[in-house]
Amino acid sequence: MIQVNRSGEVWVFAEQREGDLEDVAIELLSKGRELADQLGVKLAAVLLGDKKAEGLTEKLGHFGADKVYLVVNPLLEHYQTNSYTKVIHDLIHKYEPQVFLCGATVCGRDLAPRVASATKAGLTADCTDLQIGDHEIRRTGEVHKDLLFQIRPAFGGNIIATIINYDRWPQMATVREGVMPMPEPDGNRKVEVVRDEAHLGTQDLALEIINQHIEEKKVNLKGARVIVTGGAGVGSKANFKKIWDLAHCLGAAPGATRAAVDLGFIDHDHQIGQTGTTVRPSLYIAVGVSGAVQHVAGMSDSKKIIAINKDPNAPIFKVAHYKIVGDLNQVVPRMIDSIREKV
Repeated sequence: MIQVNRSGEVWVFAEQREGDLEDVAIELLSKGRELADQLGVKLAAVLLGDKKAEGLTEKLGHFGADKVYLVVNPLLEHYQTNSYTKVIHDLIHKYEPQVFLCGATVCGRDLAPRVASATKAGLTADCTDLQIGDHEIRRTGEVHKDLLFQIRPAFGGNIIATIINYDRWPQMATVREGVMPMPEPDGNRKVEVVRDEAHLGTQDLALEIINQHIEEKKVNLKGARVIVTGGAGVGSKANFKKIWDLAHCLGAAPGATRAAVDLGFIDHDHQIGQTGTTVRPSLYIAVGVSGAVQHVAGMSDSKKIIAINKDPNAPIFKVAHYKIVGDLNQVVPRMIDSIREKV
């Protein structure tokens, strides 16, 4: 745990793989820039790796970082829990940031709780929003100003919880890829690079990585301009073919709610929402989707939303721009026929 440091910087873990930044790191710089400006402090990226990482400092500056803490060491070439935790723990105690953000990736979900435990700080996972605000402790009347409000669905998505950490800093949170918007780079921005050392030995590496094989994603939901999503209301795996057919006609990516995935209609790679992928397509068509909070959190920023549901009171209609109340077994085939006629 570090002392509460009101002048401390906002930090973003700049996750990279083989010299390429993960998208979520860039997205977090967008939100981090907003938070740092509100607090009147600098935004810093924390970049660890081997020599390949050195080429990323300028890019981090273009996407909003004022400063990059760069630690280069051959032992940091690949992410490993112990080595990365040790280096970041040492950096936190040396520079005392007030906020530290990580992407909720496989790496980030392993690293963030380890760092939080090592520094005796709090951590909120899978946040859907981050804000700066004041909090009053009712029983004492004590007011804590400019805290990080860590916002996420809780109790199965039935409520939105706001979590704060006023006495065990840094304030830490993980955020899923796609939740924050991707910023536009500013090629004129300059960045300060602070080089630090990693006091590591081979004893800090639990594994020797001999070879890596990274599977390509079967579906690119995040990059899709049009998505057709089916929910539990589709009824069966066989009937889910209608979703595939409509998606094919539109050149769209097929998506699904968690309920549809749990029922075995489609595999998890297509899941959209709090426990899946967050998307912002130009057109989002929700078929047989009720509109649970967890799902809406992952698609509500779509530019245009069309919802098809036979229940006129379905929550999905609250976020839809166009609403079709009807049986999907009648509506979807007509849509497909109409599209094919025009094409």
